[in-house]
Amino acid sequence: MSNRLATETSPYLLQHADNPVQWYPWGEDAFHEAKEQDKPIFLSVGYSSCHWCHVMAHESFEDPDVARLMNEHFVNVKVDREERPDVDAVYMDAVTAMTGHGGWPMSVFLTPDGEPFFGGTYWPHPARQGMPGFTDILEAVHEAWTERRHEVAQQSQRLVTALRERAAQQAPRGNVDLDVTDHAASTILEQAWDRHAGGFGRAPKFPQAMTIEYLLDRHARTGGYDELLAAGQALDAMARGGIHDQIGGGFARYSTDAHWLVPHFEKMLYDNALLLPCYAKAAVSSGDDRFARVARSTADYLLRDMQHPEGGLWSATDADSEGVEGRFFVWSDEEFRGVVAEAGADADVFARFFGVTADGNWEGTNILHEPVPRDDFVTENDLDADSFRRDLEAVRETLYAHRQQRVHPGLDDKVLTSWNALAIRGLARAGVHLDVDRYTTEAVRIARFLEANLVVDGVLHHTWKDGRASVPAFLEDVSYLTAAYLDLYAATGEVGWFDRAVELADDALARFRDEDGGGFFQTAADGEELYRRPKETWDNATPSGNSVMADVSLRLAAYTGQARWREVADEVIATFQGDVARMPTGYGWLLQAVEFAVAGPREIAIVGAEGEQRNALVRAVWDALRPGTVVAVAAPDDPAAVRVPLLEGRGEADGAPAAYVCHDFVCERPVTSVDDLRSLFAP
Repeated sequence: MSNRLATETSPYLLQHADNPVQWYPWGEDAFHEAKEQDKPIFLSVGYSSCHWCHVMAHESFEDPDVARLMNEHFVNVKVDREERPDVDAVYMDAVTAMTGHGGWPMSVFLTPDGEPFFGGTYWPHPARQGMPGFTDILEAVHEAWTERRHEVAQQSQRLVTALRERAAQQAPRGNVDLDVTDHAASTILEQAWDRHAGGFGRAPKFPQAMTIEYLLDRHARTGGYDELLAAGQALDAMARGGIHDQIGGGFARYSTDAHWLVPHFEKMLYDNALLLPCYAKAAVSSGDDRFARVARSTADYLLRDMQHPEGGLWSATDADSEGVEGRFFVWSDEEFRGVVAEAGADADVFARFFGVTADGNWEGTNILHEPVPRDDFVTENDLDADSFRRDLEAVRETLYAHRQQRVHPGLDDKVLTSWNALAIRGLARAGVHLDVDRYTTEAVRIARFLEANLVVDGVLHHTWKDGRASVPAFLEDVSYLTAAYLDLYAATGEVGWFDRAVELADDALARFRDEDGGGFFQTAADGEELYRRPKETWDNATPSGNSVMADVSLRLAAYTGQARWREVADEVIATFQGDVARMPTGYGWLLQAVEFAVAGPREIAIVGAEGEQRNALVRAVWDALRPGTVVAVAAPDDPAAVRVPLLEGRGEADGAPAAYVCHDFVCERPVTSVDDLRSLFAP
């Protein structure tokens, strides 16, 4: 018999709809029931592609005896963290405060008023390896609730008071110190950079796309060699590693080892959306086609395997298939060689190229990777480069076709506004930097999908599935979509995207800004009230809405000339600059905003009839990284263009498309040739 999750749209909640646990979705009904029965709430938070969430579900939530204990003593609430990042955020703070660490599955016990008093992450059933069993936890909490209620109340009050006081301490800390980027770069390069294996930190290793993009921007501004070397080494190591799907494109969430070989096989939309512009920007920074190739394969993966037929992008694919982690992606030596032979290629050559051995490189199977860079492999094996490239393409296509016949990992087919906005940005930037119009066109298509499906009665929503939008937008939705619309405007010249960006940014100021200073809250002032109002402060797996608001505010200041936007950006930077100095790899997006502030603003307006001459000027803008720059493109007779202050009074020069470049409030004369335009970019 299904429980109350059966009518939900979240794939994660639907995974639990047939549990014997009488789950409630998050909402008033659960809290009312807890108060009526005088029971604590057991809150379980996870997401559809979370491996250990599945383990805890199989061990505990599908066990009738465990479910009986849960149903008897608790009101049980299941939350999809991707659907309700606000709920996840406030209770993750509590778990971290109680235990010193967090993660998913997250397990928290609450009073009927929603205040946390005990929590953790994964608890096994039965107890093992020194960890208490889940039923032991349930019985201990029930005993405390019924026999020592006053202690529970005191613990809850102390915890909630401490968390509220800590949150209240966030406020602007003096004047903006843009030198924080210098200190951050030194710390990252001297302390976090793994010069041997590439990337930052130790195993498990995460892509750190925002840190990489920051280093690329900083290199573009300063010419620093180590910044480009660290970014390029990380991107190359990931591209050749098992974290990169060598057959289908796209990246797994993280590598369990320091050398990028063994991934946690789930693939998230946000990781790929964030890595896509990194590879595109690395391609123009270095002139190395390796990076352009990976950018294209990542974009193609998203558009081929992750796109709803109407345009939006799905959220994730699972690590498991047929109940086994990684089964969809790995190969036996025999199967691999047979498929390569079917493609008409040399199995010995491609086994060496992809690191395939008879014994395997992971649990008796092979994770495909490139142990040796492609050009070096061709040289070392005395191969003809063109023939090898053609054979490699045929091998990949044949391996992909065979793999498609396997049982696929589970798909989380909800569409999230925030993650789709990151993909819009990534595709738009890949489109202009790689000069691939199709990516820009697809970015527009995704944006149109969001407008048609995620905006209901004028209200932006966070999630959509099966024709139903739900959960009003959070700051991440509003801020990411603002950034995406500004990138679409820069890529297409369609003023409507600029107008929408301004509307969203104004909405963020009106409903999410902390009136006491200190940036923006995660939830709107008119949103659901939790035990405290969360404020996302650092760039974790996805960027903080605060960091993105600093970024878009700087860009809007450059486009409009309005000081209010620069004041917003300065407030956010000043609020978090101390934290940036202490933990720079946790603030990669904010550091990009700081680089923009240091390098800019540089405003570029290109006005002229659409055609080859105007297109050549536009391509000259995008063929290198230019941090601190905003771009506006318009036809000379476009009446809508005047809505962008940067375009006011601008027209063609001597009857030809012209580029206007302004920097530090000083404007150069308009130029009509690509060479003259590039000369204006020279230091």
